Amino acid sequence: MITLNRTNVETLRHGQILLHTQLTNRDGTPLRARVNGRPQLWVTRPDSFRLPMKHGLRHCFQLTEQTGHSWIVSE
Repeated sequence: MITLNRTNVETLRHGQILLHTQLTNRDGTPLRARVNGRPQLWVTRPDSFRLPMKHGLRHCFQLTEQTGHSWIVSE
């Protein structure tokens, strides 16, 4: 299990599944979301990233360096 940081985000591809470390679904399994696009990385801000994510049919959100610690890469 790898906590997300900039070096891990660079290797993620469209369609990969990420699991939340604290939130769960109703059946007790970890909350799943998939990568919905290409990660955005900045040269001037080496610790910053933005990763588009999708959960369910309509819920889209951005994963950033503030919320990256709560997500792990699915095996």
